[in-house]
Amino acid sequence: MLNLPNLVTLSRLLGLPLIFWLWGQPDNNSHWWGLGVFLVAASTDWLDGYLARRLNQITELGKFLDPLVDKLLVLGPLLILVQGQRVPAWVVFIILARELAIAGWRVNPQLTGESGISGANLWGKLKTVAQIIAIAWLLAPLEDPWAQAGPPLLGLAVVLTVLSGLIYVWPTSLQEDS
Repeated sequence: MLNLPNLVTLSRLLGLPLIFWLWGQPDNNSHWWGLGVFLVAASTDWLDGYLARRLNQITELGKFLDPLVDKLLVLGPLLILVQGQRVPAWVVFIILARELAIAGWRVNPQLTGESGISGANLWGKLKTVAQIIAIAWLLAPLEDPWAQAGPPLLGLAVVLTVLSGLIYVWPTSLQEDS
């Protein structure tokens, strides 16, 4: 069902083509605008969750779409950064591998022990915030020494990406052994 929270979720996707176009421009002003679009799109992640809870409109579609759109909003700019040689491709591979594995895990009730699609846990939310901060920092056309903070922030995001994936599957693995 396409309710208001789900429409807000889908609106996040509208920012991606604009981000790609702005980053395809050769000037820093366009890159700053691209960063702004990315941050506005990323901020709607909070808004759709708030609206879904406030309006009592949490749906299975929303629980599926929200993390999918989050992943696209993270992976799109990461590809821009790989193309610009600001992020190594292996970082994107690790993030993509974790996201695909957990997405498959989340929709399988035999693995999660839940009926329907399980929502993101606290670690998954922290991972998303860390990824958005790191990507935003790396997208910003900053000069040194500010630019030097980008790689460590991305490193933290990668660690949280792997850790949150392990934490997500760990409890279910333990339940199967008992």
